[in-house]
Amino acid sequence: MPAAGNPPLRQGGAVQYSRREQRGWYFYDWANSAFYTTVVTVFFGPYVTALARAAAGASGFVTLLGIRISVQAYWGYLISAAVALQVLLLPVLGALADYSHRKKQLLALFAYAGAAANVAMFFLEGSAYLSGGLLFLLANTAFGASIVIYNSFLPEIAPPAERDSVSAKGWGIGYIGGGLLLALNLALYIKPAVLGLTEGMAVRISLASAGLWWAGFTIIPLLALRNREPARRAATGTNPVSKSVRQLLQTIAEVRRYPQTMLFLFAYLLYNDGIQTVIALSTQYGSEELKIPMGMLALAVLMVQFVGFFGSIGFAWLARAIGAKGAVMVSLVIWTVTVLAMYSWVHTTAQYFAMAALVALVLGGSQALSRSLFSQMIPEGREAEYFSIYEISDKGTSWLCPLFFALAVQFTGSYRLATLVLAAFFIAGLAVLSRVNVARAAEQASGRAAA
Repeated sequence: MPAAGNPPLRQGGAVQYSRREQRGWYFYDWANSAFYTTVVTVFFGPYVTALARAAAGASGFVTLLGIRISVQAYWGYLISAAVALQVLLLPVLGALADYSHRKKQLLALFAYAGAAANVAMFFLEGSAYLSGGLLFLLANTAFGASIVIYNSFLPEIAPPAERDSVSAKGWGIGYIGGGLLLALNLALYIKPAVLGLTEGMAVRISLASAGLWWAGFTIIPLLALRNREPARRAATGTNPVSKSVRQLLQTIAEVRRYPQTMLFLFAYLLYNDGIQTVIALSTQYGSEELKIPMGMLALAVLMVQFVGFFGSIGFAWLARAIGAKGAVMVSLVIWTVTVLAMYSWVHTTAQYFAMAALVALVLGGSQALSRSLFSQMIPEGREAEYFSIYEISDKGTSWLCPLFFALAVQFTGSYRLATLVLAAFFIAGLAVLSRVNVARAAEQASGRAAA
């Protein structure tokens, strides 16, 4: 029976949506964006590169498992390795979550595991690039797993007609949360001597603060969200993990039943890999290629956070006018123009800021609308399982594009030439997305269309 004052979440098959849950759900974006902004986007890439450079010395190369790796390419390879780990784990975790009636507890488990690894980054010093890489792998894997659970709540807390708006609000609030902490960390980084700190200590405090922020504000969604009875149940006596693995294999075998959903996932894998690569490597690009000071780079990211809030809301309005798919396609044209400008035009700090402002306008909208689009293309009761596949190229989990970007840097020695890799991913993603029939995908997922 539901607790007093709380209506049941299902009455006669009708889902009851709660504004309180939606507001609480928004705040997980507020909480986890600290890791995404302060760690992934600004401080960790240049910092772990500096740790690797200290270990490499004059050679400019470090060795990992007997392989010589360019210091400049280390961060790109690290991102790809983090996602390779997620490719193995997230789909199984997603299938497991769909059988669980404790999704909220799973969200807490992964959020606090990631936050703990994030806080431990405070202890990275000297040439500890291997320890830094390990902590990033742990934090990013837990981050991705928590996002799988978080995204899977979206179909449960909002009807299809509201999902564009709810998703965009969550993304926008995430920009504000990540931006506020970044502003505080930026103030610390620019003037560490005022508090008697070194620049390295300021970076380490900033990294740890993201984990504390993530852990602290996760309490809000945990108080607001409610567990549902799973739409699917494992047979009595069946090990849930083994059942989840079997279900995942069955889903892969049945992928032909949802061809439009899979076509969208392929498009998303391409274009969002490009988006995530821009986010994860833009600071390193500014530092290594344009020689922009870290303080100015952090200011650029801070600007993106607050402009991105308005961009998210603006694209929600655009989606009402031309549809979510049309709005995403508009954003991809702008993304392509932006990265081509980075290759051919951007040489100064002012030009870098101009491109950052353009990115800010499309960043949140392209991702928030993609999330709400996908939520309409998946079968009921399998939300976490499908969002685990989606998460392979969601926040901080791009893999193919960073790999090709890192290879381009390693073999050409030029970050500028490597930006052409980004353009190729955006153009390919746009081409595939243009072929997706959203209405047909929703029909296939609901079983109203023939296989």
